[in-house]
Amino acid sequence: MSINKIAYWFDLYRFKSGYDHKFNLVWLFVFAVTIIFIGIGLREPWPADEPRFAQVAREMVETGQWFFPMRGGELYPDKPPVFMWSIAVFYWLFGSIKIAFLLPSAICSVITTFLVYDLGRRYWSAQVGWRAALLLLLTIQFTLQAKTAQIDAMLCCWVTIGCYGLLRHLLSDGNWRWYFIGCFFMGIGVITKGVGFLPILMLLPYILLRIFQAKDQEIQGSWLWAGGILALLAAIMLWFIPMLLLVEYSNNPVFEQYRDNILFKQTATRYANPWHHIKPFWYYFVAVIPLFWLPICLMLPWLFKHWKHAICIADRRIILPLGWIVLVLLFFSISPGKRGVYILPALPMLALITAPYLDEVLSNKWLNRLIWIIIVIIAGVFVSLGLAGLLDHEALVKFETKFHIQPWGLCLTVGILACFATIVSFKKAKFISWIIFIPGLWILYSTWGYILRDPIKTPKIILANIAQQVPQDSELGIVGLREQFILFSPFKTTHFGYHTPQNFQFMKAWQWQADSNKRYVLTFKKTDLTCFNNSKAIELGRAHNRDWILFTEEGRLPECDNPPDDVYAFTFQPK
Repeated sequence: MSINKIAYWFDLYRFKSGYDHKFNLVWLFVFAVTIIFIGIGLREPWPADEPRFAQVAREMVETGQWFFPMRGGELYPDKPPVFMWSIAVFYWLFGSIKIAFLLPSAICSVITTFLVYDLGRRYWSAQVGWRAALLLLLTIQFTLQAKTAQIDAMLCCWVTIGCYGLLRHLLSDGNWRWYFIGCFFMGIGVITKGVGFLPILMLLPYILLRIFQAKDQEIQGSWLWAGGILALLAAIMLWFIPMLLLVEYSNNPVFEQYRDNILFKQTATRYANPWHHIKPFWYYFVAVIPLFWLPICLMLPWLFKHWKHAICIADRRIILPLGWIVLVLLFFSISPGKRGVYILPALPMLALITAPYLDEVLSNKWLNRLIWIIIVIIAGVFVSLGLAGLLDHEALVKFETKFHIQPWGLCLTVGILACFATIVSFKKAKFISWIIFIPGLWILYSTWGYILRDPIKTPKIILANIAQQVPQDSELGIVGLREQFILFSPFKTTHFGYHTPQNFQFMKAWQWQADSNKRYVLTFKKTDLTCFNNSKAIELGRAHNRDWILFTEEGRLPECDNPPDDVYAFTFQPK
């Protein structure tokens, strides 16, 4: 490579300006892959959701049952199988869950980043696309979910493709191909996690614009608009029709329960009448956005005037994504059930409509000071924690004893990184402190942090203690199932229904153990055990905020009530 080419690819002006499209593509790929992919293979799936999806994917490959997700031999009806299929494909390719389980989220997040870049480039400039994509990567929630094996990063990708398709259509005076592509991927989003239809809400501000601020030439083709719904339904039918047919011909009430649960309980019922994660209407605005949407949330007070001006001049590039973001936040706020990750799909469009105004917004000295002060606070907290831990402060020694982790070297390093970021940016634009600190933080967390946390986020210590107590050909029964125990267990493992009341699980476990002297029952310590004698339990240690115990034959009480007939034992044999 010539000196000129090296100078081209490392030209600081091109980094700062973002005017060079080819340069942007290469370096955006480097930045996105580095930040998002680093750490893959360094950790196992962590609770709460990752072990569940990883185990379902593993069972797909090892049992050959791909269409209906199974969790330890029991049907898993909470989510359609698309995300689990993606993990299973990578597990089949690489033979390692440790590598496979994070790849779908990572790949989808890189795709999302490039979609945001392309929208910014097409409808503003390469510079706006560059800034929008980098801003998205620097926003906490986006990268956190990109590095997590939950469905939400994949859903965010499908939703962003849906928004991309609609914007390519609505802002280009009718690009029907992209309209249909966007609608199709909304359907893929629906069979991934129900709410994939969200981009269709963008048509509401578009309709209002056509009514109140119509252009001379609007998009025609009334029948073609309806074709988008057909494209959405076509994607859904790829899974829906085979699922219905397989259930119908199974003549199995268990599969019928799966169908009814996933079509009704996990959709409309979960939205309108949820049974967990109950939060007030304002939850996202006070508990999620102020932290997880950093740094964009800090810019909002200075963005409002620019967005207001865009509305006044009927700039559809801003109005359509902005109106859609408001509708998405309203949609999720109305439902009583709320989790922070639900609003993730709104972030890419927010980064997009922030980027055109970054020069003006970041020139504000108060915003710069605010960003810099946050990094200063982080520096002070982490340096103090690191030093106190290394000097064996009493409270932190208790923390070490309780959680079996010594993160003080990592804390000190994070603090030093934050100090460095604040010093470098002190006499420059202070927002640079965020640009320096956040990528370094993700790299430290995804390497050193993963290695530190992995032993306490998996049940390997508990299972190793079991292996010291029982023969290798033993069978393990679990009461109070945690999927990670099945995922990491070297034993043939049985459980008694994820949603079965625990007193019935103990009854079934008592019966199950009676059939062989090589069967052992694993559960967590509690005072109201049935069918087993607490005083005969073998202590195994603490994991996942619970103390785990093991019962041999000697731990069984002489008698136990029979469980109801609809309580079953489900078994998984690891290969």
